[in-house]
Amino acid sequence: MLIGGCLCGAVRYSADAPIYPPTLCHCKSCRRASGAHAVGWYTVPPSGLRYLAATPVERESSPGVFRAYCPGCFSPLTYRNVQRANEIDVTIASLDDPAEAPPADHIYMSDSAGWDSPADGLPQHRGTRPPNG
Repeated sequence: MLIGGCLCGAVRYSADAPIYPPTLCHCKSCRRASGAHAVGWYTVPPSGLRYLAATPVERESSPGVFRAYCPGCFSPLTYRNVQRANEIDVTIASLDDPAEAPPADHIYMSDSAGWDSPADGLPQHRGTRPPNG
């Protein structure tokens, strides 16, 4: 079980183990929503994410895409796409121990900032990861 929350501590959650290997997303949408060059995500079924304290606010950031954040400190917490109804992505950085969900690769490198050249040796995909990987 993974435990995490927002910066101010109002939102706390527990989550089941990821259903896919965690990833670092470099897409334009994630960059702009977070203000960072990449966002680390792990994916669980919606029933696998439980809020223990305050519930985050969820807003539609683009058609069919909903991002949740703490209403007090605005920490980004989740990403939900209606085309993937059986999944919700949770920010790795919101975990109490981010080492519990180490990223396995980088996705959407085609959208990355020109200076963003990961040197961690993880696979880098131009778009989403291949279906078998």
